[in-house]
Amino acid sequence: MLGRPDSKTDSSSTVRGLQDVFERCRHLGMRLSRQRRMVLELLWTDQTHLSARDIFEKLNARGRSIGHTSVYQNLEALQSAGVIECLDRANGRLYGYRSAPHSHLTCLDTGDIQDIDIELPTQLLNEIEAQTGFKIESYTLQLNGRSTLEK
Repeated sequence: MLGRPDSKTDSSSTVRGLQDVFERCRHLGMRLSRQRRMVLELLWTDQTHLSARDIFEKLNARGRSIGHTSVYQNLEALQSAGVIECLDRANGRLYGYRSAPHSHLTCLDTGDIQDIDIELPTQLLNEIEAQTGFKIESYTLQLNGRSTLEK
């Protein structure tokens, strides 16, 4: 959870599965073209962070013919509407299937990014608010590290 335990969240933006994301697009008045469905299906199937080039290559490798321009246009439209997330990195943009606030853990060895849900203790949030004079309504964390698991 990334909102304050006592904060109100908009349940209309809660997306639990691919059909929910299709419904959210319809609700936002977005046309669900074949190409847009393919992009969404890939993001929801892979559940990782992919560049536009990765998406283009994966779809075409799977026999799902789509052009570069179509991939970029659909990613931009979906990201602008808040349907998917976009992470700006030094080596380009990465897109993920989750649009609700969440944190990320980046592996310093591989560059892989994992979505994680972390709830900070209320006491820590209260301390931050007291130090800054801001009322925290939501938060995300960017964590960086190396795997301690045997390879």
